[in-house]
Amino acid sequence: MSQNVERELGWEDEIQKDGGEFTILPAGDYDFTVAKFERGRFPGSEKMPACNQAKLELTVHSPEHGDVVVFHNLFLHTKTEGLLSNFFAGIGQKKKGEPLRMNWNAVVGARGRLKLEINKFKGRDGEEKTNNQVKTFYSYEDLYGGQQSQQSQQPQYNQQPQYNQQTQYNQQSQQQAPFPGASQQQSGGFTPGQF
Repeated sequence: MSQNVERELGWEDEIQKDGGEFTILPAGDYDFTVAKFERGRFPGSEKMPACNQAKLELTVHSPEHGDVVVFHNLFLHTKTEGLLSNFFAGIGQKKKGEPLRMNWNAVVGARGRLKLEINKFKGRDGEEKTNNQVKTFYSYEDLYGGQQSQQSQQPQYNQQPQYNQQTQYNQQSQQQAPFPGASQQQSGGFTPGQF
């Protein structure tokens, strides 16, 4: 049996892999799918007051490197309204020049295209580190000529053969502070229907 097969581990199982293995994609344009969305709270910093925060996991599709998860935070504040509009235009919910009531329930599974850059930062250990960061989302309307419906009008991405690689996680993105002096806050999640 291959040791690369993913499986659940038991409490007493032996482990061997060291952590810290993740893929940094080259800067450029990529198709993406929103894999996960979590509501959170940003505690505030010198440059940004406390506000609601959307924590997104984006699966970025790279023909050369497979699927890579990039973490992206959106702050629900008037200071970042343009960034919110950019994201919702990128997944086909917002048309340019028109107001939008943000529909977070339709975010997971939405697709679009984005520009990634390589971000350099100092880690908590003082070492210089790199991760991928979203520079911009391309307008779905400009790329595909309209708004995206929940299921039917998804863009047709370059059909590539199934990747043999497992999805890589760009784990250091979670350490990235969106503004100088900002710290990331882990929120205990409430899941409706869980009792």
